Amino acid sequence: MNRTDLPIAVGVDGSEPSLRAVDWAADEAALRGTALRLVYASLWERYEGASLAHDLGKPSEEVTAEEIVDTAERRARHRQPGIKVTTDVLPEEPEYVLVREGRSALAVVMGCRGRSSMAEALLGSVGVMVAGHAHCPVIVLRGSHDNQARSGARGRIVLGDGEEPTGSAAVRFAAEEALLRRVPLEAVRAWRRPAHATTEHPLIVGEPAHQHEQEAVEVLAEARRDVQADLQVHRPTVEARARDALLAASREADLLVVGARRRHGHFGLQLGRVAHGVLHHAACPVAVVPERE
Repeated sequence: MNRTDLPIAVGVDGSEPSLRAVDWAADEAALRGTALRLVYASLWERYEGASLAHDLGKPSEEVTAEEIVDTAERRARHRQPGIKVTTDVLPEEPEYVLVREGRSALAVVMGCRGRSSMAEALLGSVGVMVAGHAHCPVIVLRGSHDNQARSGARGRIVLGDGEEPTGSAAVRFAAEEALLRRVPLEAVRAWRRPAHATTEHPLIVGEPAHQHEQEAVEVLAEARRDVQADLQVHRPTVEARARDALLAASREADLLVVGARRRHGHFGLQLGRVAHGVLHHAACPVAVVPERE
């Protein structure tokens, strides 16, 4: 199947965050001219939300899987009337279903919802599992506490550059998003002085410190080789931990894109500290893009 023919898959469960994910994914499908696939997967859980049960006029325990996907489908068609929408209900664990869906999807989109009150502000275990193992980009809808998706409010895409960004899937994905939305791409590169040194040490004041910053600038310059010439790219370098720099940048971004490199072994793709941190704490939607070795 040609990449442009692949759908955007959304994990839906009737919750407010998943309905917000449907909105965002519908906008993305319209931008890319592709189909939207809505999937409800649950082996044993029942619907626990409030708004959908209220709209249907029945107790939450009586909301069926079919009503969940039907509601999501109506919402997507109302949001973007011209897109093709398909639905499916699968009696399986959602993390395994969504990882499998990612093998034949352009991207997988999820709402940010923990499975307990302690995890309310963080990403749930399903999101971590899918982002860490999917074969396609996984977008997690962070940055809002209501059920409304706000597309393009800030007018920029932020890319977190890794050590070897040239030719990376994350760079290409971020550039595509910026071009589709007609907004600048901001490629953030964090740098730090040697951990064993202090700012007062005479060997790292002035020129040595500048050298670390210059190396960061050169890495970003290499990354631009994969970006179309007509795309406006800003490339700030920040003296900070990468996680902190990207969390700060996410406050003014519509989408934060990070790469995740596959490590061979039983557990497949694992999230690094930076990807894990931004998935839990970013102030905007986060796209985790798998990098092929």
